[in-house]
Amino acid sequence: MDRRIHDLFIIGGGINGCGIARDAIGRGYSVALAEMNDFASGTSSGATKLIHGGLRYLEHYEFRLVRESLMEREILWAMAPHIIWPMRFVLPFHKGGVRPAWLIRLGLFLYDHLGGRKLLPPTAVLDMRKDPAGKPLKALFTKAFEYSDGWVDDARMVVLNARDAADRGALIMPRTKVVSARRETELWSIETVDTVTGQGTTFQARMLVNAAGPWVDHVIRAAFGQNEARHVRLVQGSHIVVKRKFDDPRAYFFQNPDNRIIFAIPYEQDFTLIGTTDRDYTADPKDVKISDEETTYLCKAASEYFKEPVVAEDIVWTYSAVRPLFDDGASKAQEATRDYVLKMEGEGESAPLLNVFGGKLTTYRRLSEHALEKIGAAIGAKGAPWTARSHLPGGDFPAQGYEAEVGKLKVNYPFLADAHARRLVRRYGTKAAVLLGQARSADDLGHCFGSDLYEAEVRYLIDHEWARRAEDVLWRRTKEGLRLTKEQATRLEEYMAALPARMAG
Repeated sequence: MDRRIHDLFIIGGGINGCGIARDAIGRGYSVALAEMNDFASGTSSGATKLIHGGLRYLEHYEFRLVRESLMEREILWAMAPHIIWPMRFVLPFHKGGVRPAWLIRLGLFLYDHLGGRKLLPPTAVLDMRKDPAGKPLKALFTKAFEYSDGWVDDARMVVLNARDAADRGALIMPRTKVVSARRETELWSIETVDTVTGQGTTFQARMLVNAAGPWVDHVIRAAFGQNEARHVRLVQGSHIVVKRKFDDPRAYFFQNPDNRIIFAIPYEQDFTLIGTTDRDYTADPKDVKISDEETTYLCKAASEYFKEPVVAEDIVWTYSAVRPLFDDGASKAQEATRDYVLKMEGEGESAPLLNVFGGKLTTYRRLSEHALEKIGAAIGAKGAPWTARSHLPGGDFPAQGYEAEVGKLKVNYPFLADAHARRLVRRYGTKAAVLLGQARSADDLGHCFGSDLYEAEVRYLIDHEWARRAEDVLWRRTKEGLRLTKEQATRLEEYMAALPARMAG
């Protein structure tokens, strides 16, 4: 048994759980967090990877959510300029399209003025017959609107929140499953099992935070025996990654005849990311994968816009995740609210429980602040909000300073190829120098597993970011899985399995 009594025990190592842990430990609460798998192994790495206001949410009158999201874009960019950066989006338009021009103009006007935009450029109108953005599209699209949003490496944002929480003193436990949680006198008694070693541990905490994402109702049923707990609407979103369809650095926002939208986004230099779908999901969230129907839908929707059709043979990778949206009774999956809902169980009693429903990457920091308001009301306030002017690990350089950081790294490590230096700064920011250490040549980085993934980087991810399997490295900490062959990935798995068991502190 862990003899300490924690203020908070958090279930779930996605963006909401890790964000709450980081905010809470920074205010002076004692925090423990358990994630049954790897960080961001569920919903938080299955997003379209946008830091955005949610232009389409305006149609559903979610003005509060959109305004909060718009305000967060530049805050998060300044907080983590290595993994978040601005992106321009091109919304092609033609007469007789899904939405009239006046409605789009109104939406973009609100987008420009609702959220305190300072650094991001405003909306523009494009002549697609002259603008390079028109080159890959069908001739039908002679006009487009262009606006600003942001891009994020979602899985890295999760693990960096976990890393910062641990550095500040939180007990962060990946691959640790909560098997029971029950109230005992004035405390929660939480039993966990290490899914690698099988070792069980019992923790005590003054308050429980249920940030289990798609499994949030499972936790409620386990804690209270409420077999009828039905707060979450599970919605599946799937994406395809294809060989690069266009050279332009801008992304596209495509409107479909069924009123749904998809994005086509430049991805990892050599690819295009296309998504997402929206459909209700009723099976076990751990089994989610893209369906043939979704693959066909995404290929067909993108092909309505691109001159060169998108076909199944173009696909190099797919990913799918289940979004745990709060069930507001909306008739269609795409109409269900993307806003977050925080609900207390046992308010006024000892050992309260906070359940976290919904949310999105863009608003995770504000969700965490609102969660801390409820936590303070329940067990006593500590500290003041602090994250708005903070930096995630590696993000301690100016929002527009990426190029300068790349230049510094190349001066200090002149043996690095330009593409390698850029990738390291995008993944690790100022921590890239920690990863590279005293290296003076590529040989000093150890074995190369493929592409520019060297042993030094793998060891850094094991020692500092809880990586244990090749999958953790290739698909969550980096996206080098897109470039390594199966044989190379197998060699990486064998290498990691042969290392003595080590965990990030």
